[in-house]
Amino acid sequence: MKYIWQKKNWTNFRWQNEKILQSLGKTRFAQGKLLGLSNYLNADELPQTYAEVMINEAIKTSEIEGHILNKNAVRSSVAKHLGLPTADLPVPDRETDGLVQILIDATKSHHQELSLDKIKTWHAALFPTGHSGLHQIATGQWRGKTPMQVVSGPVGRERIHFQAPPQNRIEKEMQAFIKWWNHRENNDDGLLRAGIAHFRFVTIHPFEDGNGRIARALTDMALARDEEQTPKLYSFSSQVMAFRNSYYDVLEQTQKGDGDITDWLLWFLQCLEHAIVASHHLIEKMLAKSAFWQKNQHFNLTKRQQKVINRLLDAGPDGFEGGLTTKKFCSMTKSSRATAYREISDLVNKGMLKKNPQKGRNVSYRILY
Repeated sequence: MKYIWQKKNWTNFRWQNEKILQSLGKTRFAQGKLLGLSNYLNADELPQTYAEVMINEAIKTSEIEGHILNKNAVRSSVAKHLGLPTADLPVPDRETDGLVQILIDATKSHHQELSLDKIKTWHAALFPTGHSGLHQIATGQWRGKTPMQVVSGPVGRERIHFQAPPQNRIEKEMQAFIKWWNHRENNDDGLLRAGIAHFRFVTIHPFEDGNGRIARALTDMALARDEEQTPKLYSFSSQVMAFRNSYYDVLEQTQKGDGDITDWLLWFLQCLEHAIVASHHLIEKMLAKSAFWQKNQHFNLTKRQQKVINRLLDAGPDGFEGGLTTKKFCSMTKSSRATAYREISDLVNKGMLKKNPQKGRNVSYRILY
């Protein structure tokens, strides 16, 4: 027996509670803190924060698979589906728009029962042209009889990391997955259920392509169901991308294991905690930005000044490397050096910027909260 799915009753997973309780507690604590912070977001800030999370989620879940999306196209699609302004944004391509619709649907429909039709519809939306790159694929259908393998290495020296169950088992495995998902009386912790759902789906690997992206969408749906609220304000895929090598390593190790998924759940919870903490910082920046503009609302600024200040606020206190310089102001606003110097000096006089302590020609400025 090489793979976990080859074992009898392979989905009767077990784990060592004493090893995961501390990590589960830390993740729950971070989750509670995030929910508390989100209560300070006003009616305008909450959808903006959710939009940023969705943009990151779409970009990173694709990047994990080696697909690089245009950020402005993603932003345009997210804005369109959330009813936010789309001025000056490009019309998104069908694949980008399909992915964004899947991610939003996953979090918004978390309270509904899951069905095979929904999962197949997601898959069709992921590949609206019927192609993955140059390859034609069957969209909205289970994969064919060709063995599904995860392989790395050059031709002739390939290493098989995982082989999925054969095609004739997919329907039965997916029916069992749906039945398990919709059985809400299960007493397992909601975060653990999300981790189990992710592992179980990627192990079945029912589609020819797109399994990872759909697994992460299902994970988002399970997490939203656990919190019983929309929107979900953190991006799981962003942290999977940050720890991509260990993600594949722990999956491979667990898929070749004996049914003990402790290591996978530990990795999942730690990844989730990092994702939630990252959103702490996102919301703190959003609140700081709102407080800054409220404090300085009586000042009349040029559009150039507004743009630069917003860039500094979005970067956060330590995120704008080297501080703001006249050269950077010129680059961001396409203005002359004289205009940049005059408008920076005006922002300093208004108490919105402060000169950094460097001397000589390396003059730079920072935001004054």
